[in-house]
Amino acid sequence: MRDSYRKMLEKLHIDLIGLGALCEEAIGNAVRGLIEENTASREKVAELEQEINLKERMIETFCVKLLLREQPVAGDLRQITAAQGIIANMERIGDQAADIAKLSVFMVGSAVKSDIHIGDMARAAIKMLSDSVDSFVGSDLDKARRVIEYDDVIDRLFDRVKEELINLILTDSNHGGACLDLLMIAKYFERIGDHAQNIAEWVVYFITGAKC
Repeated sequence: MRDSYRKMLEKLHIDLIGLGALCEEAIGNAVRGLIEENTASREKVAELEQEINLKERMIETFCVKLLLREQPVAGDLRQITAAQGIIANMERIGDQAADIAKLSVFMVGSAVKSDIHIGDMARAAIKMLSDSVDSFVGSDLDKARRVIEYDDVIDRLFDRVKEELINLILTDSNHGGACLDLLMIAKYFERIGDHAQNIAEWVVYFITGAKC
């Protein structure tokens, strides 16, 4: 019975890695849709969001089965609890990738996005997500803690982008619509960073049993 339960926990680990890969793919496509104005990438995000939502529900159901099947010991319980927290944040990342893709349609042909540090925000968000997933895959406590610290970087970038957009509007009010769309996009990147930080905090909890 215990061997069977251990295999189920290993399956949970593999499923979480797969969900993380889908989230990384969704963000990558959303960024290409925005920066490179790639139509196919934007459209791919919608498909990936649906796949992420489906996989999130499947993993959540699997976690409940694990909890009901056998009284888990402390370490196993932490793994399952952390998994539930991680998948909830990954599902939100998928939603925000889709939101970015939808707004990027209105940025096609706009030169405004090249005048601000939105690309730096995108790269920072991707780094945080990738590193948070890697910290889970490798049970890497140091990397998880670095992700948590790195959230300050993306917060500073958001403040910089916000200031740049305000200055653009003050310089030329015709940029108002594009600037507001970009501000929303920047906010979504900031939230992705927040969710990546949350994932890393769940990794810390899974490894140490202590919440950040």
